[in-house]
Amino acid sequence: MRNVIYKTVVLKASAEALFDMYVDPVMHQAITGQPVMVAAEAGAEFEAFDGALSGVMLQVVKPRLIVQTWRSSAFAEEDPDSILILSFHTQGEQGRIDLVHLDVPDQDYENVKIGWREKYFEPWREFLAN
Repeated sequence: MRNVIYKTVVLKASAEALFDMYVDPVMHQAITGQPVMVAAEAGAEFEAFDGALSGVMLQVVKPRLIVQTWRSSAFAEEDPDSILILSFHTQGEQGRIDLVHLDVPDQDYENVKIGWREKYFEPWREFLAN
């Protein structure tokens, strides 16, 4: 059976602004507190948390959709890349991010699930509050 992580978060910024923050390396780093390599174009490499996360942007549909391969340093060499899908939507005066993360290996599933909350969405909420 496939491992799938589903998360939805509503943040105090427009969907377009949230999209831009994710694909802008300066803003992405400001949110996570860690250096990142990211770009808003298909084929661009992605790396975050000192190389602990890596992947390739497969599709970028500004300002609504990001699809990327994704793996953490806890993936075994033989584990295939997982696929991350982020979609950005307007919800009233705020933005909503719907995350679907497919095929995270068993040994990293819980850490990745917790990591989305603790390393991305909680810091993002704090960043926007300041």
